[in-house]
Amino acid sequence: MRCAGSLNRRPGGSWRKADRPIGTGKGEGNMKKEVTIIIPNYNGLAYMEACMEALGNQSFQDFHLLVVDNGSTDGSVEWLRKKRIPALFLPENKGFSAAVNLGIKHSTTPYVILLNNDTKVDKHYVRELLRAITRSPKIFSVSSKMVQMHRPELMDDAGDMYCLFGWAYQRGVGRRSKGYRRAVRVFSACAGAAIYRRQVFEEIGYFDEKHFAYLEDLDVCYRAKIFGYHNLYCPQAVVYHVGSGTSGSKYNDFKVRLAARNNLYVIYKNMPWPQLLVNSPGLLTGILLKYGFFKKIGFKKAYVEGLKEGIRTVGACKKAAFRREHLENYLAIQWELITGTFLYAYEFSKRKLKAVRKV
Repeated sequence: MRCAGSLNRRPGGSWRKADRPIGTGKGEGNMKKEVTIIIPNYNGLAYMEACMEALGNQSFQDFHLLVVDNGSTDGSVEWLRKKRIPALFLPENKGFSAAVNLGIKHSTTPYVILLNNDTKVDKHYVRELLRAITRSPKIFSVSSKMVQMHRPELMDDAGDMYCLFGWAYQRGVGRRSKGYRRAVRVFSACAGAAIYRRQVFEEIGYFDEKHFAYLEDLDVCYRAKIFGYHNLYCPQAVVYHVGSGTSGSKYNDFKVRLAARNNLYVIYKNMPWPQLLVNSPGLLTGILLKYGFFKKIGFKKAYVEGLKEGIRTVGACKKAAFRREHLENYLAIQWELITGTFLYAYEFSKRKLKAVRKV
């Protein structure tokens, strides 16, 4: 593993309006070098130029930048070294969780922003995330307003939610991006574009590397909620997201299998046995409904394989220890599961009604 140096300006153009490298400009107030932007990269060379250009145009420049390359073979390594972008190079693909954990542990700032490479952030993105997370020491993470890159009139994610079916879902996905203007609490931040309070990882644990990828962000935010922390949505922090830039498609065998397995991990690790028993009818219903859905679209085998792998390996996961002082937090989480179910039903029905109207 090797760490590269600072960023040079692009010959024949610029990543930013000034001539100094990204992350070395004048800041606002006392916000100097409070945040490190960590970009995990795996064969994402096609997206890096636009991603870096947007960061170079930030109104707030006092941040550190660190790319963690996950064994890319598409020329990303050579490009990062040529541009002298601060980077850590892994010899092989260790997965999203391992890459961002390495970046977080390598950083020294109070806050870290995790950012997918297939994104372009608004010019006030960093400033707004910092403003949001510094409002209270009980805020663990803040999720961005993620808008679809190629259809900016539509939302991609307004924070992630969780429901009694054991389903994580993107709040607002597919709905008009003109909405979702209010800052609210969400169940989890989407790690594709979110800020985190770094010291909390030492208290609750880091992203679970058993996940490799998918639902690791829900899992870590779930743990934070057990410990009494909150996760917020910040509508002023806007980011445009391609989506599936690494995996290549919305559904594929790899993604379906890992998501099915990791979903069992999340449930087992974070729900104490009484809560698991109470929620078991909804969780089993959720599994059956997912099975029917993936059977319909041709991914039944991958989904079943993921469930089998999850059942076989879930015992190796570290279950969050139940503490009496966290009982109130568990009750609050249970209420969020209930309200999250109603929200899912509402947004799902709205999307279906919109689709019917188009026909």
